[in-house]
Amino acid sequence: MTKKIILIVVIVIVALGLAGYKFAKPDFSKIFAKSQTTKVLTPDQAKVKALDYIDNNLVQKGTKVSVKNIAEANGLYKLDLDVSGQTITAYMTEDGSQFFPNAMDMNAAPAKPAAADQQQAAQQPIPKTDTPSVQLFVMSYCPYGTQIEKGILPALSALGSSVKFNLEFVDYSMHNDASTGDQKELNENLRQYCIQKLQPDKLGTYLNCFLQKGQGTESACMTQAGVDAAPVATCMTATDNQYSVSKNFKDQSTYNGQFPTFKVDEADNQKYNVQGSPTLVINGVVDQAGNRDSASLLKDICSAFNTAPAACSTAKLSSTAPSPGFGTGTDTSGSSASCATK
Repeated sequence: MTKKIILIVVIVIVALGLAGYKFAKPDFSKIFAKSQTTKVLTPDQAKVKALDYIDNNLVQKGTKVSVKNIAEANGLYKLDLDVSGQTITAYMTEDGSQFFPNAMDMNAAPAKPAAADQQQAAQQPIPKTDTPSVQLFVMSYCPYGTQIEKGILPALSALGSSVKFNLEFVDYSMHNDASTGDQKELNENLRQYCIQKLQPDKLGTYLNCFLQKGQGTESACMTQAGVDAAPVATCMTATDNQYSVSKNFKDQSTYNGQFPTFKVDEADNQKYNVQGSPTLVINGVVDQAGNRDSASLLKDICSAFNTAPAACSTAKLSSTAPSPGFGTGTDTSGSSASCATK
C-alpha cells in the first residue's frame, strides 16, 4: 500500500439533512498508525459501509442517500453522495475506519470571506405596514427550502389575505444532474412559478401536497389543488424560453460556478443580496432570525403589521420545526442551515 497522504478535514455541518448534528473528531492517530497489513475495502464494500454509517448515524429517517461515484483519491476513498437530490463529496479511509464529511485542498488558496460574511449581519428593523409583504426565496429541491416552506404555509394560511406573499427562486440551482440531463429542480421552479403567476390561490394547496413526497407527485398534486395544467405547461415553456433555463442548463459555460442559473427572479436576488435557499424577506428587509417553525414564522410576520390581525394572537401553530427535505417529520435541532455556495 502506498504511503497515505492525509487530507486536513473540515468538520462541518453539510447538507446531508444533518441539521445540528455534531461529528466526532476523527482519530488521526489510527490513520497514521496503519500498517502495510491493514485490510483495504473494495470500492463496493466501502460504498456499503459508508451508506450504512450515514443512514444509521448522520441523516434523519427517510432521507434518501446514495453513492453516485467512488474513487481512490490521495490514499482515501472519495465518495460523491446524492442526498435528497443534492450532491455532496465526502471521504473515508480505505479500511473503512474513518469518515470525513469534507476536505480542504491545501494547494488551493483559500477564499477570503467578504466582510459581511465574517460575522452575521445584524438584523435590521423590519418596518411596519398595514399589509406586510413576505418574499421567500428557495430552490424547490433544497431540503432547507422545503423545510421553511412546510413551516411558513400554516402561518400564511392563518393570516390569509392580510399579507401579500410571493414565492421566489434563488438565481442558481443546485439540485440537478448535468451528467444525466436531469433538470428536475429547474423544471419544478418553473412549475411553481407558473402556478403562482396564473392561479395563485392554488399554490398553497399544491405545495402542501408536493412537499410530502416530492418528485413524481407533480401531476397528482396539481389535480388535488385544482390547477388547470394546460396553461401552466404553456407558461413553463414560455418562461423557459424567455430566461434560457434549459438552454443554459446544457451550456455549462453559463453556470454560476458548478451550478446552472435560474434568472426568473434575478432582479430581486440582486436587490436583497440573496445568497442561498432559504432567504426570507419581510417588508423589504431580510429576516435574519432563521426560524423554521410555524409559530416563530407567524410571530416574525406579525411583527411587521401596523395593527396585527386577530390571527397573530389566536392561531395555535407548532413551535417545532419541520424536518429538512420532503416528508412530515420534525426537527428539534434549531439549525438554520441553507443550500448556498455564494
